[in-house]
Amino acid sequence: MGGNLSAVLGVVSLVTALAAALFAVLRLRARRGIATATQRATYEVLHTAGLAAEPLRGGLSEAGAAKAVRHLRALVGAPGMALTDREALLVLDGRGGHHGDQLLAAARRAVGTGRSTVLRESELDCDVVDCPVRGAVVAPLSAEGRVVGALVAVADEHPAPGLVQATLETAHWAGDQLALAELDSSRERLARAEVRALRAQISPHFIYNALTAIGSFVRTDPDRARELLLEFAEFTRYSFRSHGEFTTLAEELRSIDRYLTIERARFGDRLQVRLQIAPEVLSVTLPFLCLQPLVENAVRHGLSRKPGTGMVSIEARDAGAECHITVEDDGVGMDPTTLTAGIAELAGAGSDPADDPGQHVGLSNVDERLRSVFGDRFGLVVETGLGSGTKVNMRVPKFHPGVRAGS
Repeated sequence: MGGNLSAVLGVVSLVTALAAALFAVLRLRARRGIATATQRATYEVLHTAGLAAEPLRGGLSEAGAAKAVRHLRALVGAPGMALTDREALLVLDGRGGHHGDQLLAAARRAVGTGRSTVLRESELDCDVVDCPVRGAVVAPLSAEGRVVGALVAVADEHPAPGLVQATLETAHWAGDQLALAELDSSRERLARAEVRALRAQISPHFIYNALTAIGSFVRTDPDRARELLLEFAEFTRYSFRSHGEFTTLAEELRSIDRYLTIERARFGDRLQVRLQIAPEVLSVTLPFLCLQPLVENAVRHGLSRKPGTGMVSIEARDAGAECHITVEDDGVGMDPTTLTAGIAELAGAGSDPADDPGQHVGLSNVDERLRSVFGDRFGLVVETGLGSGTKVNMRVPKFHPGVRAGS
């Protein structure tokens, strides 16, 4: 009997200990899961700011303002809020809709002077019985040193210092988002201008020689001339297309194949080409016309100043999250010391005065575009030496936010 009692007491003690341990674990997890009031407030502010930032990064438009204004109002804690550009009231959320003309007039003054102002109840007269509006804070929105609009916080009492400060800080933050939008827009315009520059340099450098080569076959081999003319037409159609700053590796290689077909018609057996392309990277997206200048450079440096046969190699390898592309020639090479002068001078090293200066712009253009789109880790890497040929390496991420073919 005593033994059974001891056993029962032992089981009870074990169950009690396990229950206590489980309770302790649950309390610990609960403590970890419950944030402090400060942490919750920080999260709410950052989350709300993030919701407002996305539409503002599209620029100060009516549609973007309509999406951002309620989040901005939550950040300030105002019963009403308006966003204006330099001339018009874009949106008004919450209270104060019947004061739109007065708020817009104050916003225009703030835009003109670049200074914030506080409107008193006497400056917001209206005929609405029991109107809840008692004042407003008007803060200019500045992007890149230029006032582009105004943020107006409507108050249901005389604007307190806290509301004034919150409105000014939010306007400053919103201006930074608009400045980033303008920066993104300027980058896109620059990218389009750089592509236009590449297209322009194709014309003087390549078209004359291509047409001369095609003309040489018109009488001796009309079928060959017709084939080359079709290849030339497809090459120029792709190079001068008007849509999209990005393309796929497959499309870029098809255009390069047409280019090389025409160049082989000029040089015959003197131009040898080796291709080694991994099928799994053909769908990788890269900036439009970023391989053409490299291949053109390889043909010119690998053949035009080298006696006898020249070899151009194009390789694209699967490297996990990246695609590694190499364009190499066995031509005369360049002096490695010119690398310190940058890609722009590198492309011109060893050139004679008859060379097309657009060729020198090409490599610099490609390097800058790669870095602008993918980051500084993805510029061109060049290996060269006098008499040792030139090898240009390019790394492209397989996936990158905002980068897709045709965009």
